[in-house]
Amino acid sequence: MKPRLMALTEEMVARCHRDIADSGQEPGLGYLDEDDYAQLLGATMEERPAGPLWLFAYGSLIWKPEIEHVEECVATARGYHRAFCIHQTRWRGTLEQPGLMMGLMPGGQCGGVAFRLPDGDPAEMVSRLIRREMTAKPSTYLPTWLKLDTAGGPLAALGFAVNPKGRTFAGKRSDAEVARILARACGHLGSGADYLFHTVRNLETRGIHDRRLWRLQELVAAELAADR
Repeated sequence: MKPRLMALTEEMVARCHRDIADSGQEPGLGYLDEDDYAQLLGATMEERPAGPLWLFAYGSLIWKPEIEHVEECVATARGYHRAFCIHQTRWRGTLEQPGLMMGLMPGGQCGGVAFRLPDGDPAEMVSRLIRREMTAKPSTYLPTWLKLDTAGGPLAALGFAVNPKGRTFAGKRSDAEVARILARACGHLGSGADYLFHTVRNLETRGIHDRRLWRLQELVAAELAADR
């Protein structure tokens, strides 16, 4: 499906890019160690539902899954919604100009993509995903088995919901504040505008229209136009 015309353009996104070196782990902060990862993996696998291993993607995992998958389908997670609620001083922000990333917050529903992972060693794949999403402690992400609705029927999938007690939990922000931050923040992985642009475009391509994200890309475009 051809995505509808966005106010936020590739040219605008390109203007946000800055070459920024990875600052690495922040000194003085606590990070998950091997024992932490082993406990997380054990608890997650213990709660794993029967059947194939599915992963639910609602943000950058949609367009940058970084893990092999053998099938994908549009899916809706009930009981959660996506929100820019995670403070970023690395990846797509810096200490000097922090950014925001999305997380799954309780309430509502969230359209995204379910990826079926290959048969093989599910614990190894879940371990890789946990290590990708969780680094500092207390972690702002929690591995969660989600109930999804799909055209082919219900299924359970691993997702990463927000931990309000996490170190980088940013709480609720207005759309105007989120747009101001996304229009200016950039880290070594790219800008906030780039993150929003690719998420909206890839959702729209799959026929998923998130009204709040659509409004945010309009607001970010207006911020960038005003700054020019």
